[in-house]
Amino acid sequence: MHKVLETKRLVLRRMEMADVDDLMGIFSDPVAMRYYPATKSREEAEGWVRWTLDSYAEHGFGQWVATLKDSGEFAGQCGLTVQEVEGVDEVEIGYLFLRRFWGRGLATEAATAARDHGFYALGRERLVSLIDPRNTASRRVAEKIGLALEKEVWKWNKRVCVYAVGDEDRQHVVNKRVPLPF
Repeated sequence: MHKVLETKRLVLRRMEMADVDDLMGIFSDPVAMRYYPATKSREEAEGWVRWTLDSYAEHGFGQWVATLKDSGEFAGQCGLTVQEVEGVDEVEIGYLFLRRFWGRGLATEAATAARDHGFYALGRERLVSLIDPRNTASRRVAEKIGLALEKEVWKWNKRVCVYAVGDEDRQHVVNKRVPLPF
């Protein structure tokens, strides 16, 4: 296990091919995936893990597996990925959890750690989250961690909200910062 971050209740670690079965708990769930184009097959989930591994190699970061600190149980994924937005490469904070863990603040906790890692460990000056306008729960997570709605764009053949936080907002974000283990 290659731990990247730790929060009060979670360990965020690098994804590996052995995580496909756990990821299928999210990717095959039509409710969890309702704001995505479709659920994913096992083959597509394997492709997702390969894409994530490529991101680690190319960028030094990617989506991480989120496990409960006390039990080691898989809860979801959260991390940073490079996304093209209107011709510009942005670093996105993404999060997706098993439905049985919704409503417990785990996505907010993980996304806060990912945000701080992006700013303080990676030295990023701006972070975004790309969210379907109807996904009010994800929009609330973005707002709780200090991102603000900047604009709507056309991406993935649909309207997408771009939530962002940058240098001009950093003091606000620092005040919400969760201490990191490094």
